[in-house]
Amino acid sequence: MKRLIEQNIAIKKCMNNQPPNTEATITKAAAVQDNPPAKKTTIRAFGEMLNYGWILNNMGFFLFLSAMAIVYIGNGHMADNRIRRINETGKKLKDLQYEYKTVKSEMMFKSRESEMIRAAVPLGLQLDSTPPVHIKMLTTPQQ
Repeated sequence: MKRLIEQNIAIKKCMNNQPPNTEATITKAAAVQDNPPAKKTTIRAFGEMLNYGWILNNMGFFLFLSAMAIVYIGNGHMADNRIRRINETGKKLKDLQYEYKTVKSEMMFKSRESEMIRAAVPLGLQLDSTPPVHIKMLTTPQQ
């Protein structure tokens, strides 16, 4: 920070046509060359990590990550398709339940005695008005 302030002062003196203090500038330049920056920026540190050798050494891991991504995507598609099929099956089941209830109610209606008589009249059949005759068997005791 101090170095930047000193550089700015030197630049301002040059802009004002004043000669900069050459001794101070030389000693400061030498001090800057002797002391490299203590802290690397994260972008540079990350960039140095991504060199060709590092990429080759971790190629297996990258392939593994790629395979896992493909499996993850495929699993998502399979789950979506399965949910779609389940919903279609549920809709078909509801339709069949409604059809079953409709057919059952129609059958219950048509199997009533009054409806049976009404359906038999066009065929020429009539309900017998005499009650049925009961037949009794005489049994003899067996010896």
